[in-house]
Amino acid sequence: MRHILIIGSGKSTSYLIWYLLDKSEAENIHLTIADITLDYVKKRTKNHANVSTIKFDIFDDISRKKLIKNADIIISMLPARFHIKVAKDCLKFGKNLITASYISEELQALNEAVTEKGLVFMNEIGVDPGIDHMSAMQVINRIRSKGGKMILFESFTGGLVAPENDTNLWNYKFTWNPRNVVVSGQGGTAKFLQENTFKYIPYHRLFRRTEFLEIEGYGQFEAYANRDSLKYQSVYGLDSIKTLYRGTMRRVGFSRAWNMFVQLGMTDDSYIMEDSEHLSYRDFVNAFLPYSPSDSVEIKFRHQLKIDQDDVVWNKFLELDLFNPNKKANLKKATPAQILQHILMANWTLAEKDKDMIVMYHKFGYELDGKTHQIDATMVTKGEDQIYTAMAKTVGLPVAIATLAILNKHITTPGVQRPITKEVYSPILKELENFDIKFTEKEVPYLGYNPLIL
Repeated sequence: MRHILIIGSGKSTSYLIWYLLDKSEAENIHLTIADITLDYVKKRTKNHANVSTIKFDIFDDISRKKLIKNADIIISMLPARFHIKVAKDCLKFGKNLITASYISEELQALNEAVTEKGLVFMNEIGVDPGIDHMSAMQVINRIRSKGGKMILFESFTGGLVAPENDTNLWNYKFTWNPRNVVVSGQGGTAKFLQENTFKYIPYHRLFRRTEFLEIEGYGQFEAYANRDSLKYQSVYGLDSIKTLYRGTMRRVGFSRAWNMFVQLGMTDDSYIMEDSEHLSYRDFVNAFLPYSPSDSVEIKFRHQLKIDQDDVVWNKFLELDLFNPNKKANLKKATPAQILQHILMANWTLAEKDKDMIVMYHKFGYELDGKTHQIDATMVTKGEDQIYTAMAKTVGLPVAIATLAILNKHITTPGVQRPITKEVYSPILKELENFDIKFTEKEVPYLGYNPLIL
């Protein structure tokens, strides 16, 4: 039997594991799933004959090297910072590697050695990054094949709650790592290109510079800029493009309210709050507000953020129970971001039967035969429940499909890479359609830049 090693079995792996086990007999494969905790994964594998589970610590060098040496191909679903440990072992033992994470500088530095050994290190093969790359390059290359010249590319993705389970005023529930949501946008200025002009949005302004989008059947959304849109200019071969913008989608109104957390400093993850384990929710909020011997925390909060009492955004904060003096996060040595995450998880965690939703929206502007054209492509897919989520589907299935394609030598081009070549994206996108992950394209008038984000 051929052995596939999956390192890490978090929330994004439910469909990955299901797909590979479903194919295990036909493909003559056995899965080994290694993680520091196994309760979660054992529930999903249900004693399947073609799977083994191993308790595993990424820092146990001897066990890690042994597992990788004995496998035929490795999937790393660990946090991105740990991929490099796995990658170096894969290089040493001549094993192909698949991850859904962005390519780090450390990983990119292995490219020459990986290529020389004829290995495939496929990265950014989840949803965003992943399906966004593949779906974008498919259309961009089709435009080029007709002689068209790309002049605009905008791409947006959002992980949201499905409309039928949208039960809070924020129109949002966590569908991936809550910590990543809370600290989203930090650590760098958002950079993009707008009508041949470089634009920059610092973190403290990020959630007030939004673009509005409409998806037929699902209504209106807003989007804020991703950290660095420019890094994909050369990757996509868009060196002469006028507009290049990548963003994250939310329901309209989310960003304005979230910006208030940012302005107060509640999303800061750089320092520890004193006596954090004893802070009530109310104490936590009050810690970021001016002292007043007479005004309540609620009044100070509204005054500081210029919120009228009848403003709809005020109800969003009341819904979170932010001003409750009896609730505590009970977190020792916690940062503001960690305490805020705890508060939000009590309100935004998917219920057992809740469905989530992935939405993706691409805009392609191009010139052909002296005329300007625009194609809008949208994709919406829903999950089944709290475990088999749309997030897990759109991350795990591309990883799984790519793994079998590499194992079966259908993808052979070596190197540290992304899924931007036809060899990779064509078969994967075609198979994803079987799982209701497909794009709807529409020709629309070319609109050029959107003044709302200038």
